[in-house]
Amino acid sequence: MDQATINPEEIKASVREHYGKAIQGSSCCGLSNSSSCCSDTASTELRLYGDATLAALPSDVITTSFGCGNPIAIAGLQAGEVVLDLGSGGGLDVLLAAQRVGPGGYVYGLDMTDEMLAVARRNAERAGASNVAFIKGEIENIPLPDATVDTIISNCVINLSPDKGAVLHEAFRVLKPGGRLAVSDIVVDGDLSGLPVSEAQIRAALGWAGCIAGALTMDQYRALLAAAGFERVSIEVKQRYTAEDLLSEAPEALAALPAEAIANLVGRFTSSSITAYRP
Repeated sequence: MDQATINPEEIKASVREHYGKAIQGSSCCGLSNSSSCCSDTASTELRLYGDATLAALPSDVITTSFGCGNPIAIAGLQAGEVVLDLGSGGGLDVLLAAQRVGPGGYVYGLDMTDEMLAVARRNAERAGASNVAFIKGEIENIPLPDATVDTIISNCVINLSPDKGAVLHEAFRVLKPGGRLAVSDIVVDGDLSGLPVSEAQIRAALGWAGCIAGALTMDQYRALLAAAGFERVSIEVKQRYTAEDLLSEAPEALAALPAEAIANLVGRFTSSSITAYRP
């Protein structure tokens, strides 16, 4: 990824605007089996989480997730734990985590978008969740003290950050010794070489707020986790992007690329589960 072409504040502003509008309308970030990943968010969530997991939540909470996976399924949350959700959006994963940690635990949801925070707080009130708090801030500068969190979860958000190294260093800082990172994210399996267009052209066509333009490769993810101090890193592919999924992200821009380029991108972008531990 060419860091010289990245303007962090422009990217953050784009992401903030995109998701501020998304929470008030119909938009999403993730894999889908339809021609548009935004056409049926509820069905996507049922596929990712399952009926039994979602049944205990109000129906309007179910329609406010913009994720690509199910970090709750890999987090192994225990009663009494303190959890932090990076980029908590409408609060779905926070509320599910709150059920698992119980009244003796606590879950923080961190988001930089006012519209998301307003919806999340409303959802928490409607769900009767008293062991949660939604706080405003950026995931590159987490507004929590050192070593205060048992588990960090996130659902297709770290890929949106222009400085993923800072995010992972901050995650390491706020985790307690022995704490764990358990996130779903968009990751490139392999790299973006050997294509008829450059990596820069591909990422520019995808657009940052569309979720996959900023995705790290698996090797890059492992290197940044190690640099932050994490150990026992695992990255597991859960689903791969199809040509249909890619075109739904940025139909006009991608359609302008050679058909061979799109065909060669199929399967390289993935929804993956990432786990890592602070020693």
